[in-house]
Amino acid sequence: MKLIFLGPPGAGKGTQAEKISEHYGIAHISTGDMLRKEMREGTPLGKAAKGFIDKGELVPDEVIIGMVENRIQAADCQKGYLFDGFPRTIAQADALLSISDIDMVVNIDVPAERLVERIGGRRMCAGCGAGYHVSMYSKDTCEKCGAKLFIRDDDKPETVLNRITVYERQTQHLIDYYKAKGLLRTVDGDRTPETVRTDILALTEKLV
Repeated sequence: MKLIFLGPPGAGKGTQAEKISEHYGIAHISTGDMLRKEMREGTPLGKAAKGFIDKGELVPDEVIIGMVENRIQAADCQKGYLFDGFPRTIAQADALLSISDIDMVVNIDVPAERLVERIGGRRMCAGCGAGYHVSMYSKDTCEKCGAKLFIRDDDKPETVLNRITVYERQTQHLIDYYKAKGLLRTVDGDRTPETVRTDILALTEKLV
């Protein structure tokens, strides 16, 4: 089983990807984790990637694809794999299809205003780093250590909206690309994680 999960920041894509990959015993491949591992191990591709990152440049597609090609040959990928946050561009999508077939692309769709509520409601403790959400905890001090809670810059509504806009601009052409290939399935992500997971499993079970 070879899957791709798409979804905006705050849609719960990473959580769903982790649970679904565990359910089927397939590898959960996050390009961020893969990139850090290659750089940590000092592989030729890792060194190449570090060179670009150190200069403040984006890692080119050919380096990322090289890492993906290595990763899908690992032992834990024999039963299949799930890409989380990859591909990001049509060039990457084309390159991926040249080295691997894909069974399904799951797009977790959540309205922008709900994403702002989800992410913008996060609070972090300045003392111990504990995390809270205003929907579950209304105080402005940490229940563990009593320190003040604050909103991370990344979680401020204006930043969240900007991240969503960037994501939508980058991803719409990917959604169209996979729709044209008959691979795209869209799931309503504006519900409980358990309900979303049930819907995803209803789709993926057809592949088993």
